[in-house]
Amino acid sequence: MGKGRKPRPISKEEIIRAMKMTKSNASAARYLRCSPQHYRKFAKVFVDEESGKTLFELHKNQQGKGIRKHFGGKEPKLDELISGETYVDSYDINRYKARLVQEGIIKEECCRCGHNEQRVSDLKAPLLIAFKDYNKKNWKLDNLELLCYNCYFLYVGDVFDKKQIEGIQEHKNVLKVDEVDWEMDENMLEHFKELGLVDDSPEEDYISRL
Repeated sequence: MGKGRKPRPISKEEIIRAMKMTKSNASAARYLRCSPQHYRKFAKVFVDEESGKTLFELHKNQQGKGIRKHFGGKEPKLDELISGETYVDSYDINRYKARLVQEGIIKEECCRCGHNEQRVSDLKAPLLIAFKDYNKKNWKLDNLELLCYNCYFLYVGDVFDKKQIEGIQEHKNVLKVDEVDWEMDENMLEHFKELGLVDDSPEEDYISRL
C-alpha cells in the first residue's frame, strides 16, 4: 500500500486564529483538525514578538484555566448532545455551536458556499445553525449544518423576524444609511443588499421598508 498523504504545513496566521478561538494547545489542534503532534511542530517554530515565547509556549494551559468542564460540570456533555442522547430545552444553541467549533467537530464555514470570513473586532463569523429536518429539538450532529446569513435566507427562511426588521428600519418608510446610529461596514451593507433591504441605485443608498 502507498503512503498516506503528508499533512500540510500550518501557517502562523492559522495558529494565531486557533489560539484566539481556543483555550489550550490541544483545543487549537482540534480546531485546526490536525494531530497534537503536527500542531506542536509548527506552533514551536513561530515566535511571539512581544513576549519572545513560541506560540506553543504562549498557549500552554496545563491548569485548564478558562476551559469549561463539559464532562461532569454544569453544562450537558458534548458527546451526549451530539449523539442525541441528551436534549436540554434551556441550553443555548449558540453555546452548543461554539463548543462544536472549538472542539474541531464542525468547520467554521458555510456548508453551502464556504463563506468563513470573521469580523475583525471580535472574530465572530456570520453563521447560523440550520436543522436539516427542520426539527429544532434534533441536535444530532448529522442533522446540523452551518449556513451564512445569505444561504440561510435562500435555503431555510428569513434570517430576521418581522419585529427585528422593523427595529432595523426604525419604523420609517425610508431610512438613509447616514441616519443609522451604528457603524455599517461594507460586509453589512452587502448583506442588506442581498436581503433586498438596500436600494442599489446610483443616486443614493437607503434601507427600504419591505
